[in-house]
Amino acid sequence: MYAWHDGGDSYTVVSGRLRPVSSDDPQTRQDTTTRDADMITAINTDRLVLRNYQDRDAAALLEYRANPTVHCFARERLGSLAAAQRDIREKSGDDLQLAVCTKDDDRLIGSVFAEFDQPDTYGVGWNFNPTFGGLGYATEAAIAFLNHLFHDRQARRIYAYVEDDNLPSQRLCERLGMRQEALYREFISFVNNADGTKHYENTREYAILRKEWRQV
Repeated sequence: MYAWHDGGDSYTVVSGRLRPVSSDDPQTRQDTTTRDADMITAINTDRLVLRNYQDRDAAALLEYRANPTVHCFARERLGSLAAAQRDIREKSGDDLQLAVCTKDDDRLIGSVFAEFDQPDTYGVGWNFNPTFGGLGYATEAAIAFLNHLFHDRQARRIYAYVEDDNLPSQRLCERLGMRQEALYREFISFVNNADGTKHYENTREYAILRKEWRQV
C-alpha cells in the first residue's frame, strides 16, 4: 500500500462497512453521525468529516486528480468530470476508501485509504488537494483514520509505503509515530524516463503497532 503526499498525499483499497468510532479521543474529539438513507456512519474530527464518497464530490476530486503532484498517482490521473464520476461510483460503497471533507461546508479536500492484509494488518495512504496543504488537515484526518483502524477494526499493525523523495508524507508518518522499517531501492515504477525506460522509485516503509499507538 502506498502513501503519498500532504499537499498532494495517498493510496488504494478493499471493502467493508464503516463502523462507529470511539469518542474517547480528546485530541481529535471524534464522534459519529449517520448520513444518507443507508445509515452510513462518518468519522468526525474538529474540522473534518471522513465519509463515503458521494456524487457531488466529482468536481472537487477532479481538481486534484487531474494533475497528480507525485509519480505514484500518475496512473490514477482523471481526465474528465465523467471519469471522476465513474471513480466515485466505484469507491462509494467502500469503507476503506474515504473522502475527507471540511466540516463547515462538506467540501472534498482529499482522501484516506487502507488495504486489509490478513489477518490483522492494514496498509494506509492519503491524497490531498495541494490547495489545502500546510493547514494540518492531512495530520488530522490520518490520526482519525488510524484510530478507527486500531480501535474499531482491531488492526494489530499498520504500515505505509512512501516514495523516497516525498518528504511531506515521510514527515506525516513520523508525526503519526510510525517508524521507518525499510528502504527499498528501485522498488516500483509509475512513470517512464524521457528515453522510454522505466523510472524506478526508492521506497520507504513506515509502520506502527496497536500497542505503540498514541493519539498524537
